[in-house]
Amino acid sequence: MQPRNSRLNSSALRGAVDLAAVKAAGEAAQKAEQARVERARQAAADEAAGVAPEQSAYALVIDVTEDTFESEVVQRSTEVPVVIDFWAEWCGPCKQLSPILEGLAEEYAGRFVLAKIDVDANPLISQQFGIQGIPAVMAVVAGQLVPLFQGAESAANVRKVLDQLILVAEQRFGVVGGAGAPGEAPDAAPQRPEDPALAAAHDALDSGDLGGAVQAYRNVLADQPGNTEARLGLAQAELLQRIESVDPQAVRAAAAADPKDVEAQLRAADLDLVGGHVEDAFGRLVDTVGRTAGEDRDAARLRLLELFEVIGPEDPRVTAARTALARVLF
Repeated sequence: MQPRNSRLNSSALRGAVDLAAVKAAGEAAQKAEQARVERARQAAADEAAGVAPEQSAYALVIDVTEDTFESEVVQRSTEVPVVIDFWAEWCGPCKQLSPILEGLAEEYAGRFVLAKIDVDANPLISQQFGIQGIPAVMAVVAGQLVPLFQGAESAANVRKVLDQLILVAEQRFGVVGGAGAPGEAPDAAPQRPEDPALAAAHDALDSGDLGGAVQAYRNVLADQPGNTEARLGLAQAELLQRIESVDPQAVRAAAAADPKDVEAQLRAADLDLVGGHVEDAFGRLVDTVGRTAGEDRDAARLRLLELFEVIGPEDPRVTAARTALARVLF
């Protein structure tokens, strides 16, 4: 019989992959909606008072400097996704892309804010973000960096990227922009009814009923294949189920003894992730994909994709690991 401390439950994952975010997503969305209503009221008041749009606290397109980055981007990103356009006056492609982004900011009416950063005037920000070429477009949501794309793009392609960003911001972080049309000021924030099936899955996960949680999340996804919250919950429940009865010391010893033992590497990667060593988990599986072929390679690749779901696609560590995976695959 294994010692009790070798068994892990849902509480062991907290802090490593933000398990609590699943259940709290609905509450966060409601708070963000209240902030949206307040923004709409303030925007209407600014318009009535004759405040120029670019001077409003809720302007949709803003110029950001190193001095204002914290307040205009980081702090604002807790209420609305902030898309950053890195540009320069001498950059031809920037002059093609910037009007598209600015037009879409108006079209989306507050569902995101466009922050424009002149790389020549703000070199420190450019260095911190690792900007190698412009135009470059990134986003900040709830204080987290989300790389989007580099180079000029068509309005249709940019719109697709923005739609995905807005969806992730709302479902993953509960960050809901949308000041509404000019002059529009809703009286109250709508309340979102909680999905009973999803609530039951969350409760099962929190109580440690991993088998019940897995089945409950699968039931939700059978009816709602695009439910991001259910996908995240299922990935976490399956991860916890896989490591529930393992002996961590034995798993790590086996993985160290034989790097070609794919099953050992998969189990060790699970333990890495639960222990908060996200980069180690991703790196282990990328290396395994690189040294294997056929069914073994597919197993390692699929496990890596499952762990991406646990962390969330917008996390910079996932973005970096996807790039590394592409290098070893292609």
